[in-house]
Amino acid sequence: MQSTRARQAADDADAGRAAEGVFVDRNHHDDWLRETILSGLDSPLSSACALQERDTLSAVRRALDNNDATLAFQPVVDARHAPRVAFYEGLIRLNDGSGRIIPAREFIHTCETSELGRLIDCRALELGLRALQQNPSVRLSINMSARSIGYPCWTETLERGLAADPSVGERLIIEITEASAMIMPDITCVFMERMQTRGISFALDDFGAGYTSFRYLKDFYFDIIKIDGQFINGIHRDPDNRVLTEALISIARHFDMFTVAESVERGEDAALLLAMGIDCMQGHYFGAPSSIPPWTRVPR
Repeated sequence: MQSTRARQAADDADAGRAAEGVFVDRNHHDDWLRETILSGLDSPLSSACALQERDTLSAVRRALDNNDATLAFQPVVDARHAPRVAFYEGLIRLNDGSGRIIPAREFIHTCETSELGRLIDCRALELGLRALQQNPSVRLSINMSARSIGYPCWTETLERGLAADPSVGERLIIEITEASAMIMPDITCVFMERMQTRGISFALDDFGAGYTSFRYLKDFYFDIIKIDGQFINGIHRDPDNRVLTEALISIARHFDMFTVAESVERGEDAALLLAMGIDCMQGHYFGAPSSIPPWTRVPR
C-alpha cells in the first residue's frame, strides 16, 4: 500500500512538472507501467489497459523517431458562403510502421501529459509552418496543449518559422483545448497575448466540453471559439443541444469571438446552424480530413 501511494505521489509530481513545461524522463511512465503489471496488484482489466497504454507510447515514440508523422487537412467553411473555405485544420497523424495511419484520437490522451505530448506538438507545428511557407494563400490551424507553453523545442520551432517567413504568423491559428487551457489559465493568457502581437490567432477547441470559468473566458481573448461536436451532431433533432448551442454562440458573440461548429455531418444540421448565426462549420458534411492538401487538387 505504501509503495502504491509513493508511486502515485511520484506520478502526481511528474504531472505537475509536465504542466509547467519541465522535462520529464521519457522512460519513467513506461517503467511505472511495467512495475504495475509485474507486481500483480492490479486487476486483469487494469493490466490490459496498462499494456495497451505502453504499446501506444512505444508506437508513438517509434513514429516520431522515424519521422513517420504527417498532417491531414480538414476544411473549415464560411457558413454564409459555403463551400468557401475560411481556413484548414491540420490534424496530426502517425504511421505505425505497417502502413496504418493512426489518428490523434487514438494516442493523444495517452501521451498528452508526458514529454511525448510535447514532441507531438512540436512536430505538428513544424509540419504546419512548412505548409504555410509553401502555400502563401493558405490559412491553417494547428493543435497544441497548454502544457507545451515554454517547451524549448516548440518555442524554437515557432521562432524559426517566423524568422524564415514573418507573414506566416498572420495565417497561423493555434488551437488549445478548453481542458488544456484551464490547467494553467494565467500562463496561457500571457502566452496568448505575446503571440497575438505577432499576428497569431487562437482558437478555443471543444468549447462546452470542459469546465471553463467564464471569468477566464473573458480574460483569455480567444479569437475563435470551436463549439464541441457533442452539441452539434444531430442538433436539428435535439432541442436541448439547440438551446445550449444558441447560448454558446451568444457568449462568443458578446466577447467578439468568431464561432465554429465542429462535427457537422448532415445538411439539416448545417441549415439550422446557419439560421442560428454560426460563423463557420467543420465536419464530414463539408469534407473529411485528407493527407493530400486540398488546395493542391486540380478542379474537375
